[in-house]
Amino acid sequence: MNRPDIDTPPVWKPHVTVAAIAARDGRFLIVEEAGRDGTVLNQPAGHLEPGESLIEAVVRETLEETGYRFEPRGVVALYLWRPGAGDRTILRVNFWGDLGEQAHPAPPDPDILATHWLDADSLRAQQARLRSPLVLRAIADYQRGLHLPLDAVVDLAGDAFPPEAASNG
Repeated sequence: MNRPDIDTPPVWKPHVTVAAIAARDGRFLIVEEAGRDGTVLNQPAGHLEPGESLIEAVVRETLEETGYRFEPRGVVALYLWRPGAGDRTILRVNFWGDLGEQAHPAPPDPDILATHWLDADSLRAQQARLRSPLVLRAIADYQRGLHLPLDAVVDLAGDAFPPEAASNG
């Protein structure tokens, strides 16, 4: 029953995002993108889209933002972040992996201004330019060896408990 004299709380929805960590020779692939308050530095990252798996999302976002084909090898961590006051919540899944060929020399995403290969010290020196604290946290976690296997990411479509799982145990 819908009663106008009772306030209905807004529906809370966390933003599900993915990000890619690709390292070469001690440096990390970073994008420079247009942010709300100027240009910011970030890992290739973006929102999960309807019908997309987490792995598909990180592959797509990396290709769109850098032109590189990304092959996820595992997960660094899952981060729950609440930036500032309010109800905005971000659930970010940070993948680590390898880059394949660069399919596009210029990123097709118009918000990406440039790509860079930066080491962790260079990123720490530019903390004010980072899109979020998740950038350095994920790199630090990756460097300290926090590597979950890729098969820890399970995309269940349909049956949440398939019949073959019930017979194995």
